[in-house]
Amino acid sequence: MELRRIIISEVDDHQVIILKEVDGERSFPIVIGIFEATSIDRRVKGMQSPRPLTHDLIVAVVDQLGGEIQDIVISDLEEHTYFAKLRVRRDGDLVEIDCRPSDAIAVAVTAKVPIYVSEQVLGEALEED
Repeated sequence: MELRRIIISEVDDHQVIILKEVDGERSFPIVIGIFEATSIDRRVKGMQSPRPLTHDLIVAVVDQLGGEIQDIVISDLEEHTYFAKLRVRRDGDLVEIDCRPSDAIAVAVTAKVPIYVSEQVLGEALEED
């Protein structure tokens, strides 16, 4: 998937990101918080922060501990809530870390790694639209 669009509203608590298939037509929105939306937007625009933000910290910690962020997967959808996994490769092992999709996407954009969505989640997300 690719991050297609970020919609930031200054008057609403809910921000929206749109994910779209890289080699397809399917896309769907995910509602996220303002902090995550702003962090993602800054990364996409190439804006640097004078000090590391939370998502920079996560990437740096993984790196300093000898791991490599491989990708992120939006893995589940339950009662209108998405679930994601941050997938880290360390010493040949793949470690999956549960996280919010908004944080996972912010880390993916920061680390420049792929964003995947399970076929089941994509199907369910499109049914809800």
